[in-house]
Amino acid sequence: MKKKKLLPKISIITVVLNNEKQIKRCIKSVINQNYPKKKIEHIIIDGGSIDSTIHIIKKFKNNITYWHSRKDKGLYDAMNQGIRKSSGDIIGILNSDDYYTRNALRIVSKYFLKNEIDYLFGSVKKKRIYHNFFPERLWYTFNIYPSHSASFFIKKKVQKKIGFYNTKFKYSSDRDLIYRLIKNTKLKGFATKKNELLGIFNMTGLSSKVNFFYKLSEEIKIRLSNKESFIKVFSIMTVFIIYHFTKKIQ
Repeated sequence: MKKKKLLPKISIITVVLNNEKQIKRCIKSVINQNYPKKKIEHIIIDGGSIDSTIHIIKKFKNNITYWHSRKDKGLYDAMNQGIRKSSGDIIGILNSDDYYTRNALRIVSKYFLKNEIDYLFGSVKKKRIYHNFFPERLWYTFNIYPSHSASFFIKKKVQKKIGFYNTKFKYSSDRDLIYRLIKNTKLKGFATKKNELLGIFNMTGLSSKVNFFYKLSEEIKIRLSNKESFIKVFSIMTVFIIYHFTKKIQ
């Protein structure tokens, strides 16, 4: 008789700073999951909020595995702190202004149990539903997956193998991590079906406010730090800039 696989424990890491308007919805979306409570670990890393965020977190402290509030070195440093505190088999990132659908973790569990995968991207709703995963396009664009928050899940042992988020990238360390995952061809990523919606992504968050050229400069640094040739990177970015401004004037 084939042994039944046990449901994996899933660690959700939420990083927050002064987000009293949306943190409650985020926390409740984890609490209300259609998934065994003992198999969920919610870790909240607060960067020293001075609004009502801490008060809201305390209201839900019985549903939060671990939280602290102290100054950190930025978004990705806080994520790394959360990863170090986690004890789950799978790690998911959920920013404080985003939230999960009720069946999100059940869908995630299904994919990791039925497929020999190392990481997963689920469908997310932005202005419309974004889904799928296109690693073969990485050579010319980083827009190959739905989102990092509310969409991305990775086995903890794979996270340890690939390394933490690189804090030298202020806004794009998630892209650097995905780059490293894809470049390691022994690791396998997967995407859920379009109708298997994992979360709702807030389009007014930090990532939407990043200047085009700053974002571009970080993407150049990511490619170079991962040993892509300067000539190749320069050529790709030149074409990308031309495409960007051509699209704007159309």
